[in-house]
Amino acid sequence: MAVWGIGVSVYFVAVIFRTSLGVAGLDAADRFQVNASALSTFSILQLLVYAGMQIPVGLLVDRLGTKKVLTIGVVLFTAGQLGFAFSPSYGTALASRALLGCGDAMTFISVLRLGTRWFPARRGPLVAQLAGLAGMAGNLVSTLVLARLLHGVGWTAAFAGSALAGVIVLVLLVLFLKDHPEGHEPEPFPHHGAAYVRRQIAASWREPGTRLGLWVHFTTQFPAMVFLLLWGLPFLVEAQGLSRATAGELLTLVVLSNMVFGLVYGQVVARHHEARLPLALGTVGATALMWAVTLAHPGGPAPMWLLITLCVVLGACGPASMLGFDFARPANPPERQGTASGITNMGGFVASMTTLFLIGVLLDATGGDYTIAFSCVFLLQALGVSQILRLRGRAARRERERLVASRVETVHVPA
Repeated sequence: MAVWGIGVSVYFVAVIFRTSLGVAGLDAADRFQVNASALSTFSILQLLVYAGMQIPVGLLVDRLGTKKVLTIGVVLFTAGQLGFAFSPSYGTALASRALLGCGDAMTFISVLRLGTRWFPARRGPLVAQLAGLAGMAGNLVSTLVLARLLHGVGWTAAFAGSALAGVIVLVLLVLFLKDHPEGHEPEPFPHHGAAYVRRQIAASWREPGTRLGLWVHFTTQFPAMVFLLLWGLPFLVEAQGLSRATAGELLTLVVLSNMVFGLVYGQVVARHHEARLPLALGTVGATALMWAVTLAHPGGPAPMWLLITLCVVLGACGPASMLGFDFARPANPPERQGTASGITNMGGFVASMTTLFLIGVLLDATGGDYTIAFSCVFLLQALGVSQILRLRGRAARRERERLVASRVETVHVPA
């Protein structure tokens, strides 16, 4: 448990750095003198690098192990956060966020792999949700602590000071992290360069459960990610007329709600595996409904009770996205877990990147009309739901076949 906790602490710090721009979006626009589209480019580039790295990182985790990949990740995201602190121009700031995204990309898949090595398979859904919970705790720190530091000590001191957390977890990681318990080394798996890479990716992708996991992650994660990562604060301040302090409290509510939903979803799925898809689709439906009601509210800004309800519902998006891994995990053997998780994890970040871009472009094109800009959320949700419905039957049949085969194999093992 302590070893896994070290891995989770790395992910915790990575999320602090990832979401730090969410509380600094308006400050970044002033500091670098950029418009909405250019501001969204910060997060788009960061997520583009993150999403593009998922399959390579999955392959690296399967081949090199958790500790080596996490070590590289910490070095990169800490360097990126420091670079962002001292960036004198928009271009150097962009490069720093790209570096941060590259390091961040190496954390969550590694933590998932660590969980499969240190905990029994039946606890997989709960362990994944607890890891996601730690990530949201990092988001909470970013929202509460970094926001106050930013307005208290200034841009450079706040971002440079936060980078010290990366140094601390790097020391813990190097000194104490182990890939697996003593005596439980995985069987050696042959690697043959490009052939190995093609085989891993192709075999993972052929599994309907992997593809279903990707689309569940795609459809559920991005509404809250976009809100927390960049556009939530401007939406609440500029479109809803709230103060920065009140808007920050609503962003904090999203994070707190996420943590509660994470515990609930993890317990439910651990006990009732068949609840995965209803929970995922229910979350998508509730999110779409609340966005529709909020954006369509007549007579100006939405009332506070409606914004609070929206933020509570958005909190379910992160835990629902973790369900994607619960489809990919049983569909793949241990030697492909990293690759399959990488494919799955691409989903939500591709959706988030696309939505961040569309919102920025639409805001510039409409003169700041948030109702039109945020309506693009519904398009991506519709695409994702159509793919989930298309794949669910095949994934369920394949999972049943694997379960029957494993039971037969167990029965025929000689005493």
